Amino acid sequence: MARTVFCRKYQQEMEGLDFAPLPGAKGQEIYENISKQAWEEWQARQTRLINEKHLNMLDPKAREYLQEQMEAFFNNEESDEADGFVPPEE
Repeated sequence: MARTVFCRKYQQEMEGLDFAPLPGAKGQEIYENISKQAWEEWQARQTRLINEKHLNMLDPKAREYLQEQMEAFFNNEESDEADGFVPPEE
């Protein structure tokens, strides 16, 4: 059976990640509090932001920006999206 967590983004019990997605305390926090679905949605948004804004991941400011956007996304706060992005209709 899949591991479940109380997802911070969706405020309900959901399937958890199989392993910590990042090293250290931040990775452990995500592992314990973020669902697999929320993490996959963040990964897609992160990719769009990197591509649209031409972020250089070697630049500490770009990494800091993505960290801030990730926290806002998981906390259901206002966060950036790629310009012109229209989510697919369900």
